[in-house]
Amino acid sequence: YKVGIYVRLSNEDKRAGESVSIENQKLLLTRHVRDQGWELCEVYCDDGFSGTNQNRPALRRMLADAKQGFINTIVIKDLSRLGRNYLEVGQLAEITLPAIGCELISLNEQIDEMMVFRNWLNEQHSRETSKKVKAVRKVCAENGKFLGTYAPYGYRKNPENKHQFLIDECTAPTVQRIFEWRT
Repeated sequence: YKVGIYVRLSNEDKRAGESVSIENQKLLLTRHVRDQGWELCEVYCDDGFSGTNQNRPALRRMLADAKQGFINTIVIKDLSRLGRNYLEVGQLAEITLPAIGCELISLNEQIDEMMVFRNWLNEQHSRETSKKVKAVRKVCAENGKFLGTYAPYGYRKNPENKHQFLIDECTAPTVQRIFEWRT
């Protein structure tokens, strides 16, 4: 077995750098590969990429490596890490990978006739999560809550309420001058 491990997470947590979930996926999968006595060739990581889009850099690189024979086995935590579109994941798992002689192993789910149903559920989960996030963002915007990461120039985030701004006394004069120049 020449193994490529694939890990993915769409939403990064608050930690700087690599997310905790990605770190845990790598630990789990690396341990499994080592326990099996297989050769780990590469860890492919798409941190911060949605599973609804198959055009992810590490996924594309992994598939190219499989086509070239650099790896012949792909190990994932579960099918949702490979993707959230049930047709694309099914195509990949049942047609593309077998055609190039690459085995797919999922630690938490069997690759069997129920895979289609699990892939469909993964896609529905992604759709429902998207609806919920959009609804929360809309309510926050309607109530004047800021949702961005950084405050606009001339302001700083209120340390007691991250959705509110305070005037940044250092940069506010520059903003005022810009507005004066505009009028």
